[in-house]
Amino acid sequence: MIILVVVGLTGASVGLSLAQTPTYEASIKILIGQERGTRTPRIGVDEAQLLTQTMAEAVSSRPIALAAIRQLNLQTDPDKLLENLSVEPVGTTQFIEVKYENTSPRKAQLIANAVGEEFSTKISDLSANASAVTATVWQPATLPQDPVSPNFPLNIGAALVMATALGVGLAFLLEHLDDTWRSPEEAEQISGLPTLGVIPQFKASKHRNKRSRDGLYSPPEKDAESVPD
Repeated sequence: MIILVVVGLTGASVGLSLAQTPTYEASIKILIGQERGTRTPRIGVDEAQLLTQTMAEAVSSRPIALAAIRQLNLQTDPDKLLENLSVEPVGTTQFIEVKYENTSPRKAQLIANAVGEEFSTKISDLSANASAVTATVWQPATLPQDPVSPNFPLNIGAALVMATALGVGLAFLLEHLDDTWRSPEEAEQISGLPTLGVIPQFKASKHRNKRSRDGLYSPPEKDAESVPD
């Protein structure tokens, strides 16, 4: 039972993974800073980290998505683009990591870089007469080589763990529900009564069955296996 469940669920997991379309992920890193040589007061460390979190929210906004769509002349809408875009600050640094997923590795790279370029330009235009905050694409996206999904090792590992647990559980359940007696000794132990005799199992060959139909009779041969009465 355990082997059947493990093989079945693992095979199903592999089949589903093979049926999925590979998805690729491209990522960029944006550095949030402040121009030097300006009359604007310098931003402290805590203020810079808070500003970075605010900027991360601004990256995943409709104006930036729309600007990237126009730059690449994409046939999609901003909401659809933002569904595959993920943005988050990197720890307590002033870096923002932007990731974009697509079934085409080249398209994932182009869109990730376009989002970074448009965001940097937008911040530069807004900060010209304000706090002189800058957003620089520190690490552009490279062409992804391996898909991020489906993740075969993760899927197969999860299937093995779940299938093993399910198989063991089913085996214990069937063992608990099984009330058959497999030997005279087990029958005596369960019933509390002595076994007076057993009825042997017989396996009649086709040749003997034919003789019986013809009116001839020959005693059947006993099988070595027997069951309790």
